[in-house]
Amino acid sequence: MHHKVGHYAFVGGVLIAIIAGLLQTTSIFFAFSILLLGVVVGFLNISTKEVMPFLVAAVALLVAGSADFQILNIMFNPLGTVLTSLFSFIKLFVAPAALVVSLKAIVNLARN
Repeated sequence: MHHKVGHYAFVGGVLIAIIAGLLQTTSIFFAFSILLLGVVVGFLNISTKEVMPFLVAAVALLVAGSADFQILNIMFNPLGTVLTSLFSFIKLFVAPAALVVSLKAIVNLARN
């Protein structure tokens, strides 16, 4: 059962993040929903053997999202603005999941 909930939370989080990013919304509903789904994914979707690959991918996404996409507006307006918004919502989804997974890993390390 947890696997299905985690799977739907992941798919829903990614879809909502993409839609919110493309719409460039400032809705607190979208932001809170994405944040909450990220926490759910962190708790339910990542197994012990997936911790390291997930955290590496999360760090890569968070670093890529810190790029300055606004420079693209010079040639391809409004591509830079859309990409900035899109990555902001993806980071809002990935960061809480990474936080939960990293805290679970630390607790597991402390137990051993």
